[in-house]
Amino acid sequence: MNVHSQPTLCRLSGSYPMVDKRQQIIDAAEKLIAESGFQGFSMHKLAKEAGVAAGTIYRYFSDKEDLLLQVRLAVVQRSAEVVQAGVEDSMTLKQRFRKMWLNIFDLSGSNIGNLKNRAQYDSLPCAQSHETKEIERKMFSKVDQLFTEGREQGIFKPLDNPVLAALSLEVSVALARKQSLGYYHLDQDAIDAAIEASWDAIIKH
Repeated sequence: MNVHSQPTLCRLSGSYPMVDKRQQIIDAAEKLIAESGFQGFSMHKLAKEAGVAAGTIYRYFSDKEDLLLQVRLAVVQRSAEVVQAGVEDSMTLKQRFRKMWLNIFDLSGSNIGNLKNRAQYDSLPCAQSHETKEIERKMFSKVDQLFTEGREQGIFKPLDNPVLAALSLEVSVALARKQSLGYYHLDQDAIDAAIEASWDAIIKH
């Protein structure tokens, strides 16, 4: 087992609960990045924020690059769970699409701070690796399945899944961000119309 890629739990003595120092370090790193970006991030600051010795960090992560990759994957995994919540295979394609669109809209609207850091995480060298992209694709398996099924059934345009997502689901991110910043307020009718327009952008006519 690779100690750097698997969660490690350390049990305290007596009846105390288990403490996951690996997760503690990841949470502290995410907090620091959200507050000051990657420019102000250092392993020294991380050790202080996490309340651990600097050497302890390297028991769980091989280096700074490995740490940042694991932080990114933790953020992506959390987003994937929210985006795909309540999506069932028994739903029609359009029902699944609508549920995901609304999940993304709600997530983006309530986590405007996370949106500001999204570009930073996407710019990490590790984010561009084939291995990382494959891990993240599996995290969003229900999204991937939606577009794959739609293409195979001849409902969606013959475009790659990331392109279909950019033309449809990512629209909800932009709209939610603008609303959170006070540019406008979308009532339910406007949201429904935006979903229809997003769906219309990827189906064959």
